[in-house]
Amino acid sequence: MQIFIFKGVTIIKITAFVGSARKKHTYEATKKFLKSLQRYGDIEYEIVMLSDYKLHICKGCKLCLDKEEDLCPLEDDRDILIKKIKDSDGIVLATPNYSFQVSGLMKVFLDRLAFFFHRPQFFGKTYTNIVVQGIYGGKKIIEYLNQIGNGLGFNVKKGVCLKSLEPISKKQEMKNNKKIDRLSEKYYKQLIKQDYPNPSIFKLILFRMSRSSIKVSLNEDYKDYRHYKEKGWFDSSYYYPVKLIFLKQIIGLIFDKLAVRMSKNDKS
Repeated sequence: MQIFIFKGVTIIKITAFVGSARKKHTYEATKKFLKSLQRYGDIEYEIVMLSDYKLHICKGCKLCLDKEEDLCPLEDDRDILIKKIKDSDGIVLATPNYSFQVSGLMKVFLDRLAFFFHRPQFFGKTYTNIVVQGIYGGKKIIEYLNQIGNGLGFNVKKGVCLKSLEPISKKQEMKNNKKIDRLSEKYYKQLIKQDYPNPSIFKLILFRMSRSSIKVSLNEDYKDYRHYKEKGWFDSSYYYPVKLIFLKQIIGLIFDKLAVRMSKNDKS
């Protein structure tokens, strides 16, 4: 086993959000993953059972998107859970495969975080996911949850899909454990970097299109506009300081102009 050192930090805080209403296969897989992480360093973790918290279904009023997330009319535990994310160095989302998608609990939780996809904030934090299923369909859920992590700003390590069809054979249990151990090592390696990676061309294009269209289409009345202005994103190369190679600089400028042109055409 290779040992890593998390420089400058004595304790690493990981929070795992479990979208199952029972403490069985998904919960146990999450616990095994976190215990495996502890082999590499001083890890402090919390397993959050979403079923223990009050989360209302999003009504689609768009107040959080357009005006301010604090204006949300739903009175639930959303902000308690958001604080847990902000106070953590790493995040894990774990869900059973229900009807070929995340559980209802997990989906309600993700919908309550919708405004962060407009205004991502979790840069530098490490993220992964665990999907537990009986037969099939979990790979697409992994892809979906990876996309969620990228949209929220995390450094994403691709999640794993585990099989839990009962009765679980010893062979399958060993396969699951190997997947968990491999993921924990990859996750920890990313975790100790604490880095802000240079964006891919796709991520760069998304940022430049978003910021340029927001600048042209919106004004101070909108939270997105105020947030981008406060962060200095209207004038930056990316969400955080990066040194772009010449090709990416050119691509960024092209899509800035394209977004402006598209936004002006929409207005006319």
